[in-house]
Amino acid sequence: MRGHIRERSPGHWAIVLDVRDPASGKRRRKWHSFAGTKRAAQAECGRLISELQSGMSLDPSRVTVAAYLKRWLDHVRSQVSPRTLEVYGETIARITPFIGAISLLKLRPAEIAAMHAAALERGGQAGRGFSARTVHMMHRLIAQALKQAVKWQLLARNPCDAVSPPRVERRQMEVLDADAAAALMEAARGHVLFMPILLGVLCGLRRGEVAALCWRNVDLDAGRLSIVASLEQTNGGHVRIKPPKSGRPRTVALPALAIEELHRYRLTQAEELLRLGIRQSDETRVCLQSNYRPWAPRSLSSFFAIFVKAAGLPHVRLHDPRDSSADGERPP
Repeated sequence: MRGHIRERSPGHWAIVLDVRDPASGKRRRKWHSFAGTKRAAQAECGRLISELQSGMSLDPSRVTVAAYLKRWLDHVRSQVSPRTLEVYGETIARITPFIGAISLLKLRPAEIAAMHAAALERGGQAGRGFSARTVHMMHRLIAQALKQAVKWQLLARNPCDAVSPPRVERRQMEVLDADAAAALMEAARGHVLFMPILLGVLCGLRRGEVAALCWRNVDLDAGRLSIVASLEQTNGGHVRIKPPKSGRPRTVALPALAIEELHRYRLTQAEELLRLGIRQSDETRVCLQSNYRPWAPRSLSSFFAIFVKAAGLPHVRLHDPRDSSADGERPP
């Protein structure tokens, strides 16, 4: 297989590839437009030849939406976190039963709108429809993937641009009031979840931030802690450290009660670790399980759900005490 470039105008190139038609055996030419330097055009020509030789090149008239989405998922693999990649894969699995068999080139706004309607009506388990929030996510993903198809010049335009996703009603957030938050903390006193709950209620930390917090990030003399990392866990159980949700570190001022409890908790933790022959250090996680191993985010949520049920407390998620803190309602 051969290829060459031709300059159409300053900075604009035609990449011409000589390929063999697998059906007829005849040679034909494929043309690609490229903007950039001559060296970049030559590199792009080499990349296209490599794709064709490895069978990775996509012909939009022959490839299905399902095959394209699989290729797109491989493309974004290095650009997103493992958990985000998992979510993309789960969303694609919901999309493909509706439009996966359609040729990419023949995908029209009508098919996407029909996917929305069918998914809302019968997309979920046991024939129940998906929620509007789920279908909205399906629309966003297919729109993002087809936007890349336009950039790759596989499509002239994105058919999602002519379709509106379903409206998503805002969820009513279940926020604990000050009395309920105080009752939750009191019930957890002496329990392995006491400190995670305290950090959520009084300091507004997210689940992954609680699991990632180390003592080096806690300055009790200055009365503050630094949120510099969070933990993310995939369905397969893999845990990795990532930046906080905002992408930037932040500083949280500690209420007097939090400073007092953290002082007491740090001393107790140091003594218990010493009994095991482990010296507490700045790298030690603030919140540890009963076996003194770090928490994984999903384990933290599971233990919290079991604790709330056993204690006979109102059903809340681990994130809800944080939402109470965010609204400024703090227990005395």
